[in-house]
Amino acid sequence: MHLSIIATLAYGILAIAGGIIGYIQAHSQVSLISGSISGLLLIFAAYFQLQGQTWALILAVLVTSTLVVVFASRLIKTRKFMPAGLMTILGMLTLAVMVNQIVVLR
Repeated sequence: MHLSIIATLAYGILAIAGGIIGYIQAHSQVSLISGSISGLLLIFAAYFQLQGQTWALILAVLVTSTLVVVFASRLIKTRKFMPAGLMTILGMLTLAVMVNQIVVLR
């Protein structure tokens, strides 16, 4: 199993957990829905990467990139590290692992 699959799966689980926590703390249905959708997309991408589907890595990069942009903009707006800063940093690390996997595949 490649590190990119593990990183994709972990970031997907973290996105779902973050959406649930956002809903519990702030009663934010947007957090719950967006966290669940993006997290499930990343978990599906990890599964299909495990099955050898190369398109799944591209899907994971697109979803993770979108999340990094969203969380970075929230970090700039709120200046609060949690959760935006943490998710931005972890997303960039996940992207680095994914891009490295793309380079290795070529």
